[in-house]
Amino acid sequence: MALLFATPALVLPNVSTDSIHIVVLFSLFAGGLILIEYFSTYPSIVEFRYAPPFNRLRFIALYLTVFTLSIVARGQYEPNALTGFLRTLGVIVGDAIDFPYSPVRLMVIMLPDNASANLVIAVRTASGIAYLVSLATLTVFFFYVRILGWPARNGAFNVWVNLPLFDPTAGGDVLPRLQRDGRLNIALGFLMPFLIPAIVQMMSDLVDPIYLDDPMTLIWTISAWAFIPASLIMRGMAMGRVAEMINENRRRAYAAAQAMHAA
Repeated sequence: MALLFATPALVLPNVSTDSIHIVVLFSLFAGGLILIEYFSTYPSIVEFRYAPPFNRLRFIALYLTVFTLSIVARGQYEPNALTGFLRTLGVIVGDAIDFPYSPVRLMVIMLPDNASANLVIAVRTASGIAYLVSLATLTVFFFYVRILGWPARNGAFNVWVNLPLFDPTAGGDVLPRLQRDGRLNIALGFLMPFLIPAIVQMMSDLVDPIYLDDPMTLIWTISAWAFIPASLIMRGMAMGRVAEMINENRRRAYAAAQAMHAA
């Protein structure tokens, strides 16, 4: 996690001293938080701690997005074959999904009217790369859930350890609550790429707007715009899968009880 926060500052040239100090502070905080969480006996806030590769996939997706966008931004100052390839890939994907009312189009529309053509291209390119990484991550996780039977393939699943923020004793039956929360997370994940640009545009009328001319701001804004919805969808899929496992166990227990009663 510390490396994740430090990556843009390490890759980009001409980073200011103030930015480096802020990056170091956030890197130490993030690294310390994850270290304490994973070395503690009891869970606190990190979900699916003992159900790999859920958190690994999320980290890889976020790091790959941040690293790729940092390489593309570096190409503006020191172009090479890698930066050119990634930029071309982002342009192709961004143009392909930049249709009316698409998330990428809304990100472009969010820019101020006086935005330069280079900034528009940079936002569209970064959005295309980030969206591609998010879709690939969701595809891989769907494969783990539906084909490989995650998380049952890893052994017994402990709801309390893997869902520390979910209280199974509150609010009645746990099964409909898990199903409801899973569907809600998936719905929010699909809506957030459309809602975030609209919210930012509305907030810019009340507070200072976000300026994406700065590469660091562009990298983190686009990364959050793509990662948070994908993370919500993954969480919804995971909770739906846990609900399915509980339902299957209940059916087996009911069938066993019926067989014993018939005998």
